[in-house]
Amino acid sequence: MAAKKHSDNTSSDIDPMALRKALGSFATGITVVTARGKDGQRVGMTANSFNSVSLSPALVLWSIDKSSNCFDDFIQAENYVIHVLGQDQESISDQFAKSGGDKFAGISCSENHAGVPILPECSAYFECSIEHQYDGGDHIILVGRVVNFVDSGSAPLIFYRGDYKKL
Repeated sequence: MAAKKHSDNTSSDIDPMALRKALGSFATGITVVTARGKDGQRVGMTANSFNSVSLSPALVLWSIDKSSNCFDDFIQAENYVIHVLGQDQESISDQFAKSGGDKFAGISCSENHAGVPILPECSAYFECSIEHQYDGGDHIILVGRVVNFVDSGSAPLIFYRGDYKKL
């Protein structure tokens, strides 16, 4: 099958669905980010826009769509936890990806010192305090300073070409 070339397009000519499909060729881990919302409620969402930024200081980033239902909660949160899901946590990814409802239903969470929910049995998690926020088109990029982390050493859940994969 021949590759489709899109490099001659201007930004406004790019087909968003074709771009999304091409971006799907980059395998990513799946994370769930949790925080305390502006009214003290637990909030969480699935995100695969997670990257390391720096080891010294310890910084990581993720991004949130400006139209997300919990956008204001995450933008105002001083602390959050990024959970790298384990290979058997597809149901948790799906649960936190849905709009509305109690995303924490049926999940026994602990809490960190800031009261942020910590999901059980993840491959790893990173407790963060907000360091920077940057405009990124239809998203805001949040850079967090890692204040604590746990690495269970278990295999992560992978997302590739629109579907879950196991390592």
